Amino acid sequence: MTSPQGACLRAALQVGYHLLDRGSSALVAVEQAIRVLERSGLFNAGTGAHLQLDGVRRMDASIMEGHSLCAGAVASIEGIVHPITAAHLVMEHTPHVLLAGPMATKFARHFKMERQPFTRRPRRFSYDTALRKTAHNRDRHGTVGAVALDRFGTVAAGASTGGIDCMLPGRVGDTPIIGCGVYADNEAGAVSMTGLGEGIIRLAVAKSICDLLERGKTPAMAARLVLQKLVARIHGAAGCLVLTPQGRFTIRHSTPHMMAGYWAGRGIPVVNDTFR
Repeated sequence: MTSPQGACLRAALQVGYHLLDRGSSALVAVEQAIRVLERSGLFNAGTGAHLQLDGVRRMDASIMEGHSLCAGAVASIEGIVHPITAAHLVMEHTPHVLLAGPMATKFARHFKMERQPFTRRPRRFSYDTALRKTAHNRDRHGTVGAVALDRFGTVAAGASTGGIDCMLPGRVGDTPIIGCGVYADNEAGAVSMTGLGEGIIRLAVAKSICDLLERGKTPAMAARLVLQKLVARIHGAAGCLVLTPQGRFTIRHSTPHMMAGYWAGRGIPVVNDTFR
C-alpha cells in the first residue's frame, strides 16, 4: 500500500518529467517537482517544515543549473510556501547567490509569493536548555530535493528544507550552501543532498561528488566514496541524488532509510524508502 509520502513523490516525479517532455528546462522541472513536495506538508520543507526552538519556522532552499553555473539560494526565510521559488528568484533577478534572514523574507514578499498561514507566535527559550537538546539531537531531518536532465543536455539540482529537530534559532544547514547541499555542472553532473547538514558542509559533499564524476567515476562509485568518507571521518549521515549529463544516475544513502524515486517516462515512477 502506497504511503501518502510515496504518492506525493510519484506526483512530483510526474510533474517534473512531463515538463521535460514538453521541452521545459531542467531548472524548471526541478523547481516545480520540489514545489509539489513543499506544498504537501508531508515533508520537512515548505508547509511541513520544522519549527526552531523559539517556535518560528525558518526554511532554506537552493537551486542550480549546470550550463552557466547560475545558482540561487535563501536561508532562514519565513512565512512562504515555496522557498525553492524564492531561491530561483534570487538567481533570476539579482546578481547574488544567497539571501538570508528577514531580508530574504522581505525579498520574497516583494514578489508577492504565496504565504503560509500564521501558526505560532515566537516563544522565549533558555539557551542552557536548548544547547543540551541540540547536543544530543541526531534525529529527524528530511530535506526534499530533485535533479533533472533536459533535452539540451543541461542538468539542474535543487533542495528545500526546514532543517532538523531542536534547531537553535538562526541555524543554517547545508541546503542553501552551493557545493554542499546542491551542485550542478554540465561537465560533471547534478547532486542534491539530504541528511545532517553540519557534516555535509564540512566535506562540501555535493561538489566532492561532482569532482569525482568529472574525473570519470560512475555516479554510484562517486556517491559511495564520498558517503564512506563522510561516515569514516566525521560520523556523518546523508543521502544523495546524482545524475550525469549522459543520463546515468544513482540514489544512495548512509542512513537506514531515504524515501526517493526516479522516472524516465515509462511505466510508473519508481519510489522506495531504501536504495543500496
